Amino acid sequence: MSSEDMPGAGKPDPNPGGRFEFRECRKIIRATGKKAGNLAELMEGIRTASEGSIYHHTQEYFFKGHIIEYTNDFAEWAGRALEERVLSENLSNIDPFRHKSVESLRGELLNSIAAYREKFGSPRRVLPGEEFHFQESVTIVFPAGFRALNLAEFLMAMRFVGSQSIYYHFYEGRRRLEGMDDFSKWIEKAMGLPALAAKIRAIDPFMHSIEGVRDQIVKFVEEALREEIEVSSI
Repeated sequence: MSSEDMPGAGKPDPNPGGRFEFRECRKIIRATGKKAGNLAELMEGIRTASEGSIYHHTQEYFFKGHIIEYTNDFAEWAGRALEERVLSENLSNIDPFRHKSVESLRGELLNSIAAYREKFGSPRRVLPGEEFHFQESVTIVFPAGFRALNLAEFLMAMRFVGSQSIYYHFYEGRRRLEGMDDFSKWIEKAMGLPALAAKIRAIDPFMHSIEGVRDQIVKFVEEALREEIEVSSI
């Protein structure tokens, strides 16, 4: 089980009966037994790793708080352990959210490393203890204690809900809903606001931290509520 809800948690509907139920998630990390000490081993590990492992080291990297210098675990290891800054930058430029499948993302990672090795050769083997360890994760989902029946309540909850909730509904939502997220889906389907939903859906998860995503959503919802008040006062 990797990058999935624990048994019994199911795939909870965030908006039963028209209300939005905020949920949070926690990650349980497990080792796969695969590791790499140089670029050849890293490529072999990426080639044979499970889809859950590739997902964990790329898209789930943003769950850690989105360190701006890197955008995935492979880039971080290349920069920190191998001290190969060019390779690290190349890998950091790979946008995991642009890919419709993990296999497509896996292919771009391998092509990037292969191109680097062809141009610069293979760097030294890392020191013992500095190897890259392939991991997977299991996601546990539970109620966040916030719910919304209308846009004003949604805005209030968005300001105070934990970052794990933003990650679950916006970042992981895009995987579960094939490019959509829980927030925009509810706003479009339950609130009947397709224009606002489109603005939220257009937020680039690759270019924002979790808190940056929160700020953008709050801004768009505030604007929508302000317009609603202005129209109703005419």
